[in-house]
Amino acid sequence: ISLGTRPENRAGSDEFWDKAEALMAEAARAAGTEPVVTPGDGAFYAPKLDFIVKDAIGREWTCGTIQLDYVLPERLDATYIAEDGQKHRPVMLHRAILGSFERFIGIMIENYAGAFPLWLAPVQVVVATITSDADAYAEETAAKLRAAGLRVEVDLRNEKVGYKVREHSVGKVPVIAVVGRNEAAEGKVAIRRLGSQAQELLTLDEAIAALTTEALAPDLRG
Repeated sequence: ISLGTRPENRAGSDEFWDKAEALMAEAARAAGTEPVVTPGDGAFYAPKLDFIVKDAIGREWTCGTIQLDYVLPERLDATYIAEDGQKHRPVMLHRAILGSFERFIGIMIENYAGAFPLWLAPVQVVVATITSDADAYAEETAAKLRAAGLRVEVDLRNEKVGYKVREHSVGKVPVIAVVGRNEAAEGKVAIRRLGSQAQELLTLDEAIAALTTEALAPDLRG
């Protein structure tokens, strides 16, 4: 995180800038990081915190930004009525959480080389059949996974299961749930994970519990 301070040509008093810069530095430290000060890199109306990320080959890109602005509320004569019944001047926050959305997505795809973790993958699970005898069970499995909040597709094509697994692995699908006649009879699924040849046989309820937990975004996990 970089802290861009007052540029030479700026609006507002030094008092406002002193206060805003101090508060921005304090906010960064409260978030657990010491900002790198970049003198003169602030906007003409406010200091800013820029969030800089490195891509897969080490290049730095500025993505998110937040600016603490005392100047524009003054110029706009903006006020609000506080609990004391009096008018007060607000502070304006300018923020771009991701910065350029396309740039952020590009950096993220490069970082994961397309192999997104389960919580982030556009398609989280593909239910693939071994034979057409399991088509109905595959649809039932997919419906229950979707009901649990997972993003699921079904592959009922008349192709060998090895072909299906290879194709969806090339597509970087994190989890392939293979079902055949035996799995349908026993209410189970064979879970194959991207990059692994191992197969884990679970009941459908066990698979749903495991995958829904894993599919939670990191900040939502206990």
